[in-house]
Amino acid sequence: MGEDFVHITTDKLSVEDITQKVTSPSAGAISVFMGTTRDNFDGKTVIRLEYECYTQMAEKEMKKLCQQIREKWSVKNIAFVHRIGVVPVTEASVIIAVSSAHRREALEAVQYGIDTLKSTVPIWKKEVYADGSTNWKENKECSWSAESSTVKSNQSV
Repeated sequence: MGEDFVHITTDKLSVEDITQKVTSPSAGAISVFMGTTRDNFDGKTVIRLEYECYTQMAEKEMKKLCQQIREKWSVKNIAFVHRIGVVPVTEASVIIAVSSAHRREALEAVQYGIDTLKSTVPIWKKEVYADGSTNWKENKECSWSAESSTVKSNQSV
């Protein structure tokens, strides 16, 4: 079994550092997802994002996610790193990296990783706009959100 690296930080994220954590001599593939702050949403100019979480709980959920990935795919090493606090435009808020012997497993695991992180890990995001307004964003995928519950109940009808 490989290594799992899970971390919540206020520091700027480095794709090189995180990729190094999953590098393995027996891995022929490393897939990386990096989510960055974009400068717009719904016609508004975004100047930064602000993230909050209960670190111990979020890291516990990310460790569960590593286990789920290992049950589904043959992977070597996994890294989930999420930044909290202020994340300026163009900087990364989340980086997920997975190494495996072949590309398919790494690609599928990273896709599953970001989708599941957004739906299960309790990390909250606030957009701050150029006009001074703010908006706490709710992930539509989020399992505990009211919007998600409404969508799920409407889909089951």
